[in-house]
Amino acid sequence: MKFKAYKIERTQMKLAGINVYNVDVPAVRQLKLASATVLHLQSTVVELITDTRLVGFGETCPAGPVYQPQHMLGARAALQEIGSSLIGLDPRNIGQLNRTMDAALNGSRYAKAAIDIAAWDIAGQAYNRRVCDLLGGATGGTIPAYYSISRASPDEMAREARERQREGYARIQLKIGGRDVEEDIETLHKVKGATALGIRIAADANRSLTSRDAMFLSHRCRGISMVMEQPCNTIEEIAAIRHQLCHPVYMDESAEDVNSILRATSGGVVDGFGLKLTRVGGISALRTIRDICDALSLPHTCDDTWGGDIIAAACVHVGATVAPSRFEGCWIAAPHIRGHFDDENPVRIEAGRIQVPTGPGLGVTPRRDQLGSPIMSFG
Repeated sequence: MKFKAYKIERTQMKLAGINVYNVDVPAVRQLKLASATVLHLQSTVVELITDTRLVGFGETCPAGPVYQPQHMLGARAALQEIGSSLIGLDPRNIGQLNRTMDAALNGSRYAKAAIDIAAWDIAGQAYNRRVCDLLGGATGGTIPAYYSISRASPDEMAREARERQREGYARIQLKIGGRDVEEDIETLHKVKGATALGIRIAADANRSLTSRDAMFLSHRCRGISMVMEQPCNTIEEIAAIRHQLCHPVYMDESAEDVNSILRATSGGVVDGFGLKLTRVGGISALRTIRDICDALSLPHTCDDTWGGDIIAAACVHVGATVAPSRFEGCWIAAPHIRGHFDDENPVRIEAGRIQVPTGPGLGVTPRRDQLGSPIMSFG
């Protein structure tokens, strides 16, 4: 049997330039974590410019220099090292683009993530499809968001949890740690008493609990339906107490890349993940981790530490492709920051859900007046 050969025409495309911008992302109010307080951050926005006039945007915005090893100045130093090596490449060949970045610089996944996100934005526009369509297709027009409550007094956190549930959030993340464990235990019990049945609670210690306090808290809160998110600093610490806890354990800060996910899953250390898009390396890496979690029936989030509409859109596009039974929701900074990058197509939460952007690519375009002048350029 003979098959007819078809010639597929493909328009040539090359990266002609790269611009990097500094964009302020101020918080509406302080967000207190166990090891840091977020009030005003500077996001790094990357613009990929092609010789066909298509432009794609990416973003990376670490939550300060203490929360994780990633930090704003490090991202910009990495982009300075990488930028010139990408000129002339076809940004639609995203795998090749990532291999070129790895050849130019070891590590710094959070900086490379901005390039990766922008390349997916261009690919979507080139093929007139949304990023979520290129990733396998969205499960619906909206996805669930979850709300993170800053560390405060037990009464204040309980009051806010009740309000957020009334707004439509089905999952509440409570920031704990960095204080007497008795106050955290009191907080969890008061939140349980203040909220209605059906609310899902994540007690997020951001690596701050000792093994002793993690076990103490879990046993004292045995009657509360919740997950413990990154209770201790390392995978090894979590593994040592894993089977002495009363609650499922999710890994967040230690979920740094595909390899760390594989180590945790192969060792049976965790029951799920809080996944940060830029930390793991961008949309490409998060897609791989999504598929690993799907194969192993492990629930997870798709979010990031901070940032504007570009990061939010990227998180939503990946989250929209996760099987609902595996999806723990998406956290975006929108409720916590002032304004949007794209006033016409903002990524925002309504009644606890986020609409999946409808335009090609990421579906958002930052305003030029907000970007200002580039802080570095290539090409």
